[in-house]
Amino acid sequence: MSVVKSTLPDQALRITGGALQETLVDLLGLSLMGKKQAHWNIRGPRFRSIHLQLDEVVATARAYSDTVAERAAALGVPPDGRPETVAAAFSLPGATDGWLRDDDVVDLMVRTLEAAIGRLRERIAATDEPDPVTQDLLISITADLEKQRWMFAAENN
Repeated sequence: MSVVKSTLPDQALRITGGALQETLVDLLGLSLMGKKQAHWNIRGPRFRSIHLQLDEVVATARAYSDTVAERAAALGVPPDGRPETVAAAFSLPGATDGWLRDDDVVDLMVRTLEAAIGRLRERIAATDEPDPVTQDLLISITADLEKQRWMFAAENN
C-alpha cells in the first residue's frame, strides 16, 4: 500500500494533522447533533424556523467535514471519522435525550457553536506557522459557524 507523503515537515504535520482531526470530530458531532437529536426532538411555536435553521448548520458542518478530511488525506494524514472515534472524542455541548423546547435548542446551538468557534480559534493560532493553507481553511469554517451562531443568538434576543 502506498502512503501519501506530506509536503510538510514532521513537526508541522503533527500539529496540522491534530488540528484537522479535532476539527473533523467537532464537525461530524455537530452534524449529528443538529440533524438527528435536536432536529428530531424540537418542539414549540418556532419549530419550523429552527428546524430549517438546523438544516443549514448541518449542511455547513457536513460540507466542511468532507473538506477537512480531504485536506488531511492530501497531507498524508488518514482522517478518522469512525462513529466510535467521534463518540469518544466529541466534547462540545450536546443535546439531552427526549423532547427539546425550541428556546432550549436555540440556547444549545449558541453554546455549542461558541465552543466550536473557540476551539477553531485555538487551532487557527496553532496552524499559523506550520501550515497557513490549513489555517485558511479553519478561518473559513470559523466565519461560517460564527454566522450560524449569530443567527441562533438572534432567535432568543
